[in-house]
Amino acid sequence: MNASLNWIGYKTIVRKEIVRILRIWGQTVVPPAITMSLYFIIFGNLIGSRIGEMGGFDYMQFIVPGLVMMSVITNSYGNMVSSFFGAKFGHHIEELLISPLPNWVILAGYVTGALVRGLLVGAVVILVSLFFTELKVQHPWVTLSVLVLTAVVFAMAGMVNAIFAEKFDDIAIIPTFVLTPLTYLGGVFYSISLLPEFWQKVSAFNPILYMVNGFRYGMLGVSDVSLGTAYAIIGVFGVLLFATCMYLLNTGKGMRS
Repeated sequence: MNASLNWIGYKTIVRKEIVRILRIWGQTVVPPAITMSLYFIIFGNLIGSRIGEMGGFDYMQFIVPGLVMMSVITNSYGNMVSSFFGAKFGHHIEELLISPLPNWVILAGYVTGALVRGLLVGAVVILVSLFFTELKVQHPWVTLSVLVLTAVVFAMAGMVNAIFAEKFDDIAIIPTFVLTPLTYLGGVFYSISLLPEFWQKVSAFNPILYMVNGFRYGMLGVSDVSLGTAYAIIGVFGVLLFATCMYLLNTGKGMRS
């Protein structure tokens, strides 16, 4: 019976999240498509024509995995932080916390919703990229697994941000001052082999570098880091964030007034 109730609760949360994403599709899907089109035009066509090849690929092809991953990271994170903080701000989350639904089911439901948005936007960006270059996925399972795991990691990071946020301005601090710089410095537009040795070592501390390169290996078959290291980094952050989210949900920190 508990399994059946948990499944119903999980489906309800996921359905609510998906309906929310589709209802405001003009805010969730269209802006990333427009933004990425501009990236392809500016960096791919204008700048890329002067750069030539990178990593043995046309520059346009080289940046596609990075731009897809960037869109997945920002949208999975953004969906979770906005949705969960909205539920906390409207005191809807309190109803879930006092329900017999286990906290891991609540977490799974919200993470799945963020995952759906991340993958949806990622698919849109890939479709947009086909207007500018040709793509051939070298390792489909690596591509999909890295994409899904990364979206899950940043969805949980978004939940932590939402729990500690006290006002709507707080949910923009981390994306603006932490997430965006790390993403741009994570090898989206370049190979770190081009950097001086010191900055290569500094870049090695950026977790997004491993996610972008793991995804790039899946799509193009090239990477600045080993695939095993990429999976290890994603796994470590996933476990730490899962434990943090569960602790916060179990204690009700930042959610019970």
